[in-house]
Amino acid sequence: MEQEVIKELSTIDLKERLEDESKQLVKLKLNHAVSPLENPNKIKAYRKIIARIKTELRKRELEELNKTSDK
Repeated sequence: MEQEVIKELSTIDLKERLEDESKQLVKLKLNHAVSPLENPNKIKAYRKIIARIKTELRKRELEELNKTSDK
């Protein structure tokens, strides 16, 4: 998932997507522990997606704080 796509999503959608991606990452890690994945780089990709979503959520949170403190 690209950063541009993440920026277009609403905050609620981002939170739902974060939960889904986190669950998928846990499943991948468990599957990889039992038997090696065909492409272990998927784990790395999911971690990056999760980090991008968390970054965007934090950015929006800080923007909200700045808006309320400016008033």
